[in-house]
Amino acid sequence: MPELPEVETVRAGVERHVAGRTVAAVEVLHPRAVRRHVAGAADFSAGLAGAKILGARRRGKYLWLPLDTGDAVVGHLGMSGQLLIQPIGTPDGPHLRIRFGFEDGGSELRFVDQRTFGGLAISRGGAELPEEIAHIALDPFDESYRQSLVAAAMIRKRTEVKRALLDQTLISGVGNIYADEALWRARLHWARPTEKLTPAKAAELLGHCQDVMREALVQGGTSFDALYVDVNGDAGYFDRSLNAYGREGEPCPRCGTAIRREAFMNRSSFTCPRCQPRPRRAA
Repeated sequence: MPELPEVETVRAGVERHVAGRTVAAVEVLHPRAVRRHVAGAADFSAGLAGAKILGARRRGKYLWLPLDTGDAVVGHLGMSGQLLIQPIGTPDGPHLRIRFGFEDGGSELRFVDQRTFGGLAISRGGAELPEEIAHIALDPFDESYRQSLVAAAMIRKRTEVKRALLDQTLISGVGNIYADEALWRARLHWARPTEKLTPAKAAELLGHCQDVMREALVQGGTSFDALYVDVNGDAGYFDRSLNAYGREGEPCPRCGTAIRREAFMNRSSFTCPRCQPRPRRAA
């Protein structure tokens, strides 16, 4: 699933191409793509016709497009969602779900989603911050984010440190990839209890989260398959810079020990057994 760097890359591309443009018509080609818009596909299309898109914003892994009507289009890419800017007349492709046409007759905004886990909806009155995502915590790049406060809250969680990093009500935008990379940099095993962290160590870990995601942003995010691309259809290449995630059996870049893969919450965690020893409590 796309994490903060991937979603931010898409957000910036969407804003660059659609901010200030007025929607002429919206065509919903698959009902699952607007399943979170309870009024249905016809209402979704009608509610956007004639509205001007003012920009593109993000909270964690969610995007929203504020409109001059005071409403917003809020969306999540899910596992395979893509927001693409494509010239009129570009072949639709088998996974096109929603098409936005604009009054200026320029390129379309298309929502493509192979697995249909993502989707878009209209948030009434949500231009400033959609109510549907207001519960999500700030991410490390929000100007109101305070690392010391998040570090203290993490310690109070009394859970495994990786579970805390993935808790979107504590810190948003961090997913499996960047959690593993930050933990590797901090020399922490994913099962380390948060209450065993010092405030300085918790802050160090959160700093690594911010650093690794900032570095990924420069490289357009991480693409492990063709499903994550930016608005121009280009893949990110931060996967070439990963130290732990997805590198099972490869030597740790720091000490040479083979990276280990462990089961974690129906997914995988990648750690160095030497640099990130498993805590005894979780053995």
